[in-house]
Amino acid sequence: METQSTAVNYLPIIFQMFVAMGFVVVTMVVTHLIGPKRKTADKLIPFESGIASVGNARQPFSIKYFLVAILFVLFDVEVIFMYPWAVNFRDFGVNGLIEMFIFMGTLLLGFIYILKKGALEWD
Repeated sequence: METQSTAVNYLPIIFQMFVAMGFVVVTMVVTHLIGPKRKTADKLIPFESGIASVGNARQPFSIKYFLVAILFVLFDVEVIFMYPWAVNFRDFGVNGLIEMFIFMGTLLLGFIYILKKGALEWD
């Protein structure tokens, strides 16, 4: 016998979402109301890892820094896809091996394109 999904089946999930959202709102309001409100000069200065701030925090960074960071994240996420493939290597057989070679070839082409464009060269 097949059971059909009705709105009543989703009631516990909706109730749990409302309880979670209510908890967040109540916690934020209560901490705002009962929390300390003393603002001193020492509390208003920027603080980073116990080291006093030096200079302007709004100085521009080279776009190369951000480009390298984005490329790292891109290729790092792509490598994550290789782990499930390696775990299930025997189940996939030859077709899985061919698909992984295509995937890695695509990654290699992307990396060669990045090298040709000079994205990893610092001036």
